[in-house]
Amino acid sequence: MKVLITGVNGQLGKQFKELSETNKDFVFTSREELDISKNEEVESFFNNNKFDCVINCASYTAVDKAENNINDSMNVNVLGSKNLAEATAKQKALLIHYSTDYVFDGKNNKPYSEDDISSPQTIYGKSKLKGEKEIFVNAERAIIIRTSWLYSKFGKNFVKTILEKSKEKQILEVVFDQIGSPTYCYDLANLTLKILPEVVDNFYTKDIYNFSNEGVASWYDIAQAIIDIKNVDCEVKPVLSDAFQTVAKRPYYSLLDKNKIKNDFNVKIPYWKHSLKRCLDEL
Repeated sequence: MKVLITGVNGQLGKQFKELSETNKDFVFTSREELDISKNEEVESFFNNNKFDCVINCASYTAVDKAENNINDSMNVNVLGSKNLAEATAKQKALLIHYSTDYVFDGKNNKPYSEDDISSPQTIYGKSKLKGEKEIFVNAERAIIIRTSWLYSKFGKNFVKTILEKSKEKQILEVVFDQIGSPTYCYDLANLTLKILPEVVDNFYTKDIYNFSNEGVASWYDIAQAIIDIKNVDCEVKPVLSDAFQTVAKRPYYSLLDKNKIKNDFNVKIPYWKHSLKRCLDEL
């Protein structure tokens, strides 16, 4: 089984590489090696390489910057998705693509299911939703996994930022009115690799799944858990989102219902605090 993993320099891509680097059937590409937003580059690459599956970790994820860099966001998240969908369709390869909780408006009072109406409020969310639609139109075989609040030991993320700031400041203010669940990149990559043999052989449709760690949390809850686990002498104070002015509007509620992926693939998803501790133990 020949597998291409794009976006290897992102935190999810780096997690895949750590888990699969010894597998000679896995090919990893950075943006410098394969810019998915450029159709001619994608066509040339796939003309010279044949794959059974493409796992697309390449994404424009700078939520605030996207508001002023619309073209950059759309090029990667929309055109890039379309280019990969067309390329995999020609080879009858499976495309596994990651999307986001930002496709929803954050106004729900219960976990979002895959069938809930999408209504993104940001350029980032709109670009990811358009990317999903390009995949549904152009791919022959595809799985879209919507996820939320990614973190890992790689790159920049909320967990690493809180840990660093807690060593510099005695008091941290963190919002408590944005509710969801964090996703440990290791768990997301591990689940993808676990279901890969089954879906590569048997997946002949296009479908959407939700995935994040189990449980419910606010950003304040996560920050407090980091302080407790690492036993750092720092106070975490809960504040409203209004205390922080951001360019892009954050969803107040973005908890994802994971029953579909658990039932279809018979998988158990770790509780967010357990995964957080595993990540912090590696930092």
